[in-house]
Amino acid sequence: MKQRLALLAVAGLMSTTAQAQVEVQWWHSMGGALGEWVNDLAKDFNASQKDYKIVPTFKGSYDESMTAAIAAFRAGNAPHILQVFEVGTATMMASKGAIKPVAEVMKEAGQKFDPGAYVPAVAGYYTAPNGQMLSFPFNSSTPVFHYNKDALKAAGLDPNKPPTTWPEVALAAAKLKASGHKCPYTTSWISWTQLESFSAWHNTLFATKNNGFGGLDTRLAFNTPLHVRHIENLANMAQQGLFVYKGRGNKADAVFVSGECAMMTGSSALYGNVKRNGKFDYGIGALPYYPDVPGAPQNTVIGGASLWVMSGKKPAEYKGVAAFFAYLSQPEVAAKSHQRTGYLPVTKASFELTDKSGFYKENPGTDVSVTQMIRKTTDKSRGVRLGNFVQIRTIIDEELEGVWAGKKSAKEAIDTAITRGNEQLERFQKAQK
Repeated sequence: MKQRLALLAVAGLMSTTAQAQVEVQWWHSMGGALGEWVNDLAKDFNASQKDYKIVPTFKGSYDESMTAAIAAFRAGNAPHILQVFEVGTATMMASKGAIKPVAEVMKEAGQKFDPGAYVPAVAGYYTAPNGQMLSFPFNSSTPVFHYNKDALKAAGLDPNKPPTTWPEVALAAAKLKASGHKCPYTTSWISWTQLESFSAWHNTLFATKNNGFGGLDTRLAFNTPLHVRHIENLANMAQQGLFVYKGRGNKADAVFVSGECAMMTGSSALYGNVKRNGKFDYGIGALPYYPDVPGAPQNTVIGGASLWVMSGKKPAEYKGVAAFFAYLSQPEVAAKSHQRTGYLPVTKASFELTDKSGFYKENPGTDVSVTQMIRKTTDKSRGVRLGNFVQIRTIIDEELEGVWAGKKSAKEAIDTAITRGNEQLERFQKAQK
């Protein structure tokens, strides 16, 4: 009898500790190698303390998870944490009742939180005009130039000297094609790499009002002679089989990793995937630029995503969110994430730790994303923050697909994209009044 009572007491204790653990739901869009990284972060945090349990759930692409979260919020069952890509930032900032600013979450939970500890180009993007940090910088990336050293070598090019300018990219692509390569150059995220980052890299506006940072009455401005020339050059490369368009979003990533395409512009976060699955000697270079443009190269813009905290949750749950964010900000944790994925180090301390460890020397090119981003930004190069940005990117994809197919001129496609995109900006502006 005594033994039974003792067992019951132990069982009772176990159930109360199990109940005492506060669950925090985290919706994300990380698949493959990055999905494993997210699961490991949650697992390591859960093992580091007993009070909270982070439950990560993959919700499909960035577009899909954002749509699912909006629907869940309306139904009253939104997650605590939502990973939102940078394109959704203006929309999230405008959803005042749906979100709880990160700075507020950290302060209420008594967690030390210094926005100054984060890499400025990253923190600035997620900060409101009043200086309050609204979301937690999590997986920030920037576009870089990925290349297959083996393919370059086979084409008679120096594998340790990737092309640095757009004219050099065209010449290298021609040599790759001549050596039998079917896909010399490709790109993922067309609008992000070829228009948004391209603009900042050349210190040119993508949209008025400092790319949307200066007000909701911003309008698209990527119809300068420089933008038209660049899209024309890519169109000529496409006609000659030097640039092969592989589809929207990050569709091109897979054809680079498989070795089908020799050079590509895409997210710095492709690094982890190539390291794990690429069967070739791999290099990372800076984004190409036009050498005749004064002030180029300037700096590239942010990509990837941040973590937003949804409103309407219990104080104990917000404490769990704050504890998790504090954990992610630890220099060792942030440095490990940066080194594993190719995403930017989110804090200055994690960058310094990585640098001191010799990681950049041992893995040449892994610091490219950092050096591209930590240059001093200008009002033209701070980033792009527009309402209805997801729709605008889709419009740009549609119009430029006409160019790659040889059905539209670069100028015609750009002008139409601007007209259609501005309608989206006007709609967003009206909705905020």
